[in-house]
Amino acid sequence: MTPQQFLSHLKQQEPGPAYLFLGPEPYQRDFCRRALIERVLADPEERENGLTRHDLDEVSVDAVVEDACSLSLFTSRRVLVASNAEAALPRAKGAEEEAGAKSANAGAALAGYLKDPVPGVVLLFEAGRYDFQGEDKKKLERVRSFYSTVPVVVEFAHMTPQNARQFAEKLARRAGLEIGPAELDQLVEALGGEASRIATEVEKLRLYAGGGKPIGAAEIAGLVPEARDATIFALVGALGRHDRGASLDVLDTLIRQSEYLPLALSFLATQFRLALVAKEAGLRSAQQILGHFSQQGMQMWPSRAEQVYQTVSSFSKKQLAAAIGMIYEADKSLRDARPDDRVVMENFILRLTD
Repeated sequence: MTPQQFLSHLKQQEPGPAYLFLGPEPYQRDFCRRALIERVLADPEERENGLTRHDLDEVSVDAVVEDACSLSLFTSRRVLVASNAEAALPRAKGAEEEAGAKSANAGAALAGYLKDPVPGVVLLFEAGRYDFQGEDKKKLERVRSFYSTVPVVVEFAHMTPQNARQFAEKLARRAGLEIGPAELDQLVEALGGEASRIATEVEKLRLYAGGGKPIGAAEIAGLVPEARDATIFALVGALGRHDRGASLDVLDTLIRQSEYLPLALSFLATQFRLALVAKEAGLRSAQQILGHFSQQGMQMWPSRAEQVYQTVSSFSKKQLAAAIGMIYEADKSLRDARPDDRVVMENFILRLTD
């Protein structure tokens, strides 16, 4: 079940006896948890008495089940939120047999309770430690298997680039921000598509805009630290045009922004490496670049693909390889004892635009 389906479920019918929230995305998980609590415990006073939180790093599933069976003197409706649900699974290899027995007993206790749950009591188990991809996938399936008797599982996967963009657009519209599509792309990419960070930064921009001030690239770069990559990309563009003056001007801007220059150089290295890979693969458009790296399992945003394409278009294969070599030398110089970072970067720009 997706978060949206879960919210529709809450509107259409009474909450069930137990839910499992599975996956690492925190913003939607927090939203759905609040929705469940407000649905079961509509009255604030009832919420104060009926909400109990457990941490399965500290207590057992048996203790949560026992608490669910205990009658409350103050309310007949209760929500028990059990975080770190992964901790119920056996972890210690040396005591695997004993841990496995305890795990089986805990699973049996939960299964037994769910056959005849206490009316008005809702259990919520939250497992947000593991992702749905890579090495975490098997661990997540073990969690799902352990809680297989829980009737409803809600999955909270990381947002796709498209979903993150739609989410940011919705929040910006709700906040009344005057912000263009390119600037919105810049914001979403800078924040890695993380919903909670997008929500925080949109709220900051709303407070800054006040009476409807337009939000441009400069405002995003100034207010959102991660968005300063846009200024670094301006340096890539100037270098691609072999515009020495503009390149030095952008470097001056980075220094005035207190940008950590080794980090800026690391961004340049990544940009040139991606461009070299794209050049060697014969990729001829931003769309081809996006598709190629996505197939390789690398998350890339459309705006970043466009940046890589512009770099590919600005440099020959030989120039890209030479630039990577110069970046390596500049990085070594920045790591020397007491280097002058500005002089090192200026020397790098002079060599590359020669």
